[in-house]
Order: sequence, then C-alpha cells, then structure tokens
Amino acid sequence: MHPAFSVIFLTTLIGAGQGLFLALVTGQLYAIARFLPTQVDQFYAIGSLVALILLIVGLLASFFHLGHPERAWRAATKWRTSWLAREVIVLPIVMALVFAYGAVHWLGWTMPLFQVGESLKVDATLLLGLMGTIASFALFVCTAMVYGGVRFIQEWHTPLTVANFLFLGAASGFMLAAAYSAYIGNPLVTFFGTWAVILTLAGLASRAAHLIRNAKLKHRSSVQTAIGIRHTAIAQKAQGATGGSFNTREFFHGQSQSTIEIMRRIFLIVVFPIPIVLIGAAYITASPTLPILAFIIQYFGLIAERWSFFAEAKHPQNLYYQSVA
Repeated sequence: MHPAFSVIFLTTLIGAGQGLFLALVTGQLYAIARFLPTQVDQFYAIGSLVALILLIVGLLASFFHLGHPERAWRAATKWRTSWLAREVIVLPIVMALVFAYGAVHWLGWTMPLFQVGESLKVDATLLLGLMGTIASFALFVCTAMVYGGVRFIQEWHTPLTVANFLFLGAASGFMLAAAYSAYIGNPLVTFFGTWAVILTLAGLASRAAHLIRNAKLKHRSSVQTAIGIRHTAIAQKAQGATGGSFNTREFFHGQSQSTIEIMRRIFLIVVFPIPIVLIGAAYITASPTLPILAFIIQYFGLIAERWSFFAEAKHPQNLYYQSVA
C-alpha cells in the first residue's frame, strides 16, 4: 500500500495524545496512592493541553488525504458497519473528555464526589479520567481496526494490528509524560519512565510477532487465481496502459524491497532499544534532557514504523499492475 504521510501523522499523533492522557490519569492515581504532592496542580492541566493539541493536529492531518474534506462528516453515518465511522465518532469524544479533564484540574474543581474505602476520594477529575480512559482504549481499537478489519490485506488482518497500535501509542504517550515530567522536575518522572520502558518492550514483542507472522504468510491470491489460469509459469507483459494510474499510485508504495527492509531495521532500532537505553541512562544520571531526547527519537522511529506498516501490505489488485509495458 502507498504510505500517505497524512495517515502516518494521524495515527502516530493521536496515538501519542491518547497515550499521554492515559499516562496522566495513571499518574494521578499513583500520586494519590503514594501521597505525592502532584494530585492537584497545573501539571495535569498542561499535560491535557498537550494531549489535546496532539489529537487536534492528528485530526487536521487526516484531512490532507481526503478528496472532498467538506464531506468528511458523512463518514460518521455508517457507524454500524464501518470502523472508520466509529473512529470519526469516538475521536471527538476523547478530545472532549481530555479537554474537560484538563479544565477541571486547571479550575481546581477537585471536591470529592464520593469515597471508595477509607482512602480513595473520587472527584470530578477521576471520573473524567476514567471515562477518557475507556474512550481512549475504544479509539485505539477503532483506529487499528480500520486496517485490521480489511480481510483481503492479509498483512493487516490480525489481532496483532490492534496490539501494535495500542502498545506503541501508549509507549509514546508515557515516554512523552516522562519527558514532560523531567522538564518541569515532577517526581512522577521515574513512574512514567518505567512504564514507558515496559510498554515499549510490549510493543517490541507485539511488532516482532507481527513481522514474523507476515514473513511466513501464504497469500490466498496469486497471478494464477487472479486470471483463472492454473499454469505454473505465468508472466505479466503489460498492465493495459502505457503509464501510471490511480491504482499504481495509491495501492503501491513504489519502493524496492531493499528500501522496505532498511526502513524495518531503522524503526526496530530507533523505536525500541535507543529510547530504553536513554531512559536507563536518565535514571543513572538524573538527566532532565535524556527523557526528552528519548521521546523525540522514538516518535521519529514511529513514523518509520508506520510507513513500514503500510508499505509491507500487499494489495491483491497489484497482481494486475506488476509491469507497465
């Protein structure tokens, strides 16, 4: 498939935004449990603003691959059968809950609504955080299933697609939370950094399993099945046109197999081991800049990972467009 950068930025940016919001809510619960002085301050409000900006920029990026952006609202009408329609519906819900969570923190509306047990007092921020967490997980599923639900692209049609989007998005969000905490000197930096490493390792396991699966994949379609001829030696001599077309541009990346392999090696190094080493070095040196560097490097690696995700998908229609002339 052709890796459109608008879709690459859409999926990586909203993934980081969702992950950052999940990190903030998790960090708040941890701070309450450990009686840390970060339960009610501007930390969560500003962090929510950053998460909201990532979600908005990702949404704006999506418009660049639409032929008629003014008709985008129509996508939501097919929510019963379309994962894209469900994504279009859930994304604004997540954005609204992230905004409300940050606004309540900013305004200091943290009076307890009710108490669970003897220690946990549930206020408006925790309720909004819980609803936002559920919505964020739903959005991860919807975004991943836009691709994982495509049965005829076998490289995508696997539960590992959902796992990859979830773990990699959450990892980048927790990495950003660690960078943000390190920048302002927040005591949650170690908590966020540790979970960023755990989620990055989970993402490595999931993505590696995905790559191994695809390497052993046996495609249902071939040149023989495409044209209904069972001969063992069939070679395409022409595609029926003398130049490129929509089909050759939108369903094929135009790069060599060696380029795909190089991109795969790049993201396997940049997304996983390098950020983990940087976070480990930050623990030892107490550096406020290494977590920031870890997030930046990992995000650029995620762009390469998402490019590879699209490029490795083999659309069956390319069986008819293997040769120009």
